[in-house]
Amino acid sequence: MHNYKELNVWKRSIKLCSAIYKLTANFPNEERFGLISQIRRASVSVPSNIAEGGGRRTNREFVHFLGVAHGSICELESQLHVSVELEFADFVKIESIIDEITEIQKMLYALIQKFENQA
Repeated sequence: MHNYKELNVWKRSIKLCSAIYKLTANFPNEERFGLISQIRRASVSVPSNIAEGGGRRTNREFVHFLGVAHGSICELESQLHVSVELEFADFVKIESIIDEITEIQKMLYALIQKFENQA
């Protein structure tokens, strides 16, 4: 088992979720079951999969869930770009969120590399 609560990538992804929920609160109400739901689920999936992987027994299992978390954060980034295209969000206003996503992507990739080499 891995103590995911000590991982900076988990802590940062929790904070990212908070930023995402605040951002999407300003989206059109008719998107409540569409893009808002998709974006929020993708953001929550990142720390959730880090935690689930951390609770598994082997490095191989941990790496699998880190990979799922990485996929979710890439999905989230794409959805935010769609939001900008649809004019639900202004890129200048979400640029810091996109920057944080990029950093979390790098952290996940590095962690995957580390544990793949140990597996």
